Amino acid sequence: MPAAADPARPLVIAIDGPAASGKSSTAKRVAAVLGIRHVDSGALYRAATAAMLRRAPDETTWSEAGVLDAVHGVTLEPVDGTFRPLLDGAPAEGELRGVAVTSRVSVAARMPGVRTWVNAMIRAAAASHPVVVDGRDMGSAVFPEAAVKVFLVADPHERARRRLVERQGGAPALAEVLAEVEALMRRDAADAAQTIEAPGAVRIDTTRLTPEEQVERIVALARGVAQG
Repeated sequence: MPAAADPARPLVIAIDGPAASGKSSTAKRVAAVLGIRHVDSGALYRAATAAMLRRAPDETTWSEAGVLDAVHGVTLEPVDGTFRPLLDGAPAEGELRGVAVTSRVSVAARMPGVRTWVNAMIRAAAASHPVVVDGRDMGSAVFPEAAVKVFLVADPHERARRRLVERQGGAPALAEVLAEVEALMRRDAADAAQTIEAPGAVRIDTTRLTPEEQVERIVALARGVAQG
């Protein structure tokens, strides 16, 4: 069950789960319904990666110390119901979502010091704003005191189908889905140490839920906590 809200702290809703379980899209919609801000942990890892790429395009030369020096140029700007990463004071959304960053972000994300930096940035954002955060260990490691902790799961075939629809639109072919399932299973294995179901988290299987139903369940949990 959700914990009682601490009136001295802004509300934190922590949503965790494996890749393609719907964390980010659900978190954004929950934040919009509740009128609070969404913090995208993945965007911060992308920002760290982009900052390092500007210095060294060859990721085989990267070190944790180098990435942690590069992230001095990364800040967060509250905007439009979220926090937008800035690189050297300027928006860089296209760069953050580009192929170069996408193909290398796991290199930075595996560095313990980078994870510590990302978590510190998220905690700083949540210190003065009620937020919805999503990731793999938000409820277990970053916000164990969160009033609402949710762990989303879904069947691997459904996760693969969703990812393909998001990436290319339309109905994917069976062969494409099966190939994506294999890729997701490899990703799950690589992320296993960080994908943690927090004590007290409410597990929601989204396999047969619509996006609206996912949002409704989490909003209901948050409003239940707010009402005591």
